[in-house]
Amino acid sequence: MDSYPSTIQTDALIIGAGPVGLFQVFELGLLGVRAHVVDALPYAGGQCAALYADKPIYDIPAIKRCTGQELVERLLDQAAPFKPTFHFDQTIETLEQQGDGRFSLQTSLGAHFLAKTVFIAAGVGAFQARQLQIDGLQPFVGSQVHYRQPAAPDTAVPHDNVVLGGEDGALEAAIALCASSAQKVTLLHRRAVFQAQAQLVEKIATLRASGRLRFVEGQITGLRAQQRLHGIVVADKDGEESNIALDRLYVFLGLSPKLGPIAQWSLEMERKQLSVNTETFATSLPGIFAVGDIVTYPGKKKLILSGFHEATLAAFAAMAIITPDEKVFLQYTTTSSKLHQALGVAH
Repeated sequence: MDSYPSTIQTDALIIGAGPVGLFQVFELGLLGVRAHVVDALPYAGGQCAALYADKPIYDIPAIKRCTGQELVERLLDQAAPFKPTFHFDQTIETLEQQGDGRFSLQTSLGAHFLAKTVFIAAGVGAFQARQLQIDGLQPFVGSQVHYRQPAAPDTAVPHDNVVLGGEDGALEAAIALCASSAQKVTLLHRRAVFQAQAQLVEKIATLRASGRLRFVEGQITGLRAQQRLHGIVVADKDGEESNIALDRLYVFLGLSPKLGPIAQWSLEMERKQLSVNTETFATSLPGIFAVGDIVTYPGKKKLILSGFHEATLAAFAAMAIITPDEKVFLQYTTTSSKLHQALGVAH
């Protein structure tokens, strides 16, 4: 976990590291503004990376076909010359405007920002792990029940591990745990078909064949617990129940978006989306801009390419706040030596 000993002062804070947030980094960079970016996921890419990493996209201008992950990698590479600072695995919990017009923002991990401008590119909301709804489970979350892959499986202390799920995250966690001979690993899924990358499915099959991994088809219906969680009750497709002993339960039921604290920031909204001025993409609070799927306006189309256009106008509009005494001129990356220098390209 990152440590944040002091306040981070920045001209621009972007909330959301999806494609539109990443392009917002680029457009601000062209104008000489370096941004900090906060995202709830532990990696960049937002919905593209979380839900569509291997699915093809066909409507990005000049790119005939690319996967969601390929698009994210291209955008990260494009933004790299402007050295954005990413703050992953956390959400903005509070936002307050200060007397000097800047915004004070606090994250769920304790990072504190003072930002001249804020760009909300949060898509349909912050992606969070879907919770397992079983009575009595909550007291064990964080100690024995986890919603993410173990960072470094313990190679010394033996544990009975159960991994719940059938998508990439679950299979990756099971494979990682199997790397330690001290760990016993059971993969539990409601059916014997996985929705995961072929290479992960093949690896799981190899581990099962070798005896390193046990697979159980079924669903959790109850817990065995006293002061600690000792096991789970699992029902198969015929309703027959059995007990599985465990020390740790890793749950991977996918991700769901939540608007979160943004809804409490007194910004004008319509049907859980932010209303904006389409000339500047400013929200109802001066200094806060919004782009991408989180905004609404007459004629709005929820397309990545629309978000790119919105990010461009928002960047130019923000300069009146970031550098109020400087006139900003439109320059072209084709001919501008200043932009060539910023991008690190020879011309």
